[in-house]
Amino acid sequence: MTFSTLLYQLEDGVATITLNRPELFNALNTDLLKELTEAFRMANQDPEVRVVVLTGSGKAFCSGQDLREAGQLLTEQPKLEVEVRERYNPLIQQMYAMDKPTIAAVNGVAAGAGCSLALACDMRIVASQTKFTLAFVRIGLVPDSGASFFLPRLVGVGRALELLTTGRDVSATEAVEIGMANKLVPASELENETMQLAKQLAKGPTRAIAMTRKMAYQSMESSLDEMLEQEAIHQGESGRTRDFLEGVRSFAEKRLPDFKGK
Repeated sequence: MTFSTLLYQLEDGVATITLNRPELFNALNTDLLKELTEAFRMANQDPEVRVVVLTGSGKAFCSGQDLREAGQLLTEQPKLEVEVRERYNPLIQQMYAMDKPTIAAVNGVAAGAGCSLALACDMRIVASQTKFTLAFVRIGLVPDSGASFFLPRLVGVGRALELLTTGRDVSATEAVEIGMANKLVPASELENETMQLAKQLAKGPTRAIAMTRKMAYQSMESSLDEMLEQEAIHQGESGRTRDFLEGVRSFAEKRLPDFKGK
């Protein structure tokens, strides 16, 4: 499929989705939101894809809503609930429903819904110049695009409320310190570090990783007994995979496993 607002590349099991509106700091407009949703759906359905990386072209990761489209709200009766339900929610729901791990390579500012996109990925590697800004409150709005769901789970309710109600900037260093990001690297090493992690995951037992991902999110809203049962169910499923047999054989033969994601 050909995209006009993003780049899509598949190599060694890693699908890299690059927001490609650098002249507007990769601001989100109608076309980009639709194409992003389709790109994640396509990656999820492609058996050759085992990991997805999301990043931005140019100096920014994503500056949030395209202000040129948002300007229409000043002359029209705002119907933001429709905007959020029809344009943003399908993308976040698709990202959350992925069967493959997702990594955000945050190469610069991630503001508003752009910050939410980074939070919706499973892991975040950030360049030193990265700045997270949940700026919704600065213009009298509440967080959207999943920020109210993901941020408290990453940093705790108290810290999340502080960030969401003040809208202050979070540096790359602080983001790692508070658990908002996984790793901080120099800008020149961002792509290499991200791909190193992505390729490591791509060589892993894809189905077991998918189930592990699902269980980690489930655990946030489940009891211990419920999670123990989920562990039993998914252990049974993973034990019937080809990768489990390969893992046992490779251990016995004292060699590295050759997982196929099957």
